[in-house]
Amino acid sequence: MGRHGDAWKVRVAAAPEHGKANLAVLALLAEALSLPRSSVSLVSGGASRDKIVELTGLEPAEIDRRLASAGEKESR
Repeated sequence: MGRHGDAWKVRVAAAPEHGKANLAVLALLAEALSLPRSSVSLVSGGASRDKIVELTGLEPAEIDRRLASAGEKESR
């Protein structure tokens, strides 16, 4: 997980079939952000590598801080 321009890049092991990869991305983000899974939803990109997700319950600066922290933990 890490910054990629204005976006965040994540990697999941789930295969991109029957929505499994989409669900894995949403679960990963919920866990990394310490949010309930219901606070993370896919807005667009269900069939694409590029996705837009909606996060509720956090301000943008806090989202960036938590994702950066999670990315640092992953790289250790």
